[in-house]
Amino acid sequence: MIKILHISLVLISFASFISRVALLQIKPTVLQIKWLKILPHFIDTLLLLSGIFLLIQGSWYAGEYGWLVAKFVALIAYIGLGMMVMHKQGKTRWFAFAGSIACYAYILSVAISKNIIPW
Repeated sequence: MIKILHISLVLISFASFISRVALLQIKPTVLQIKWLKILPHFIDTLLLLSGIFLLIQGSWYAGEYGWLVAKFVALIAYIGLGMMVMHKQGKTRWFAFAGSIACYAYILSVAISKNIIPW
């Protein structure tokens, strides 16, 4: 049940990010609505909590954990690049966007393969 919730939150979080980037280009004033500012943080908090719960529930700390470290490092990069997307303009924004999409794809592939080099 928690795994399904976690996967659902991963997809919702990514869709939220893409939607906010689209709104940033189309109508940035909409992003000033209070609930649109709060909702992504709420979703991401639930996502992180469900991940921690899965980690504890699955006793991942007892076995091989290199892939979890790789996911965590990529997550930090994803967050940093996502912040750049939301706060920068021009080419910098789009390079950061491409980097954040690459981080997301890497995190997803590591999660599926349980290997730091998923390809």
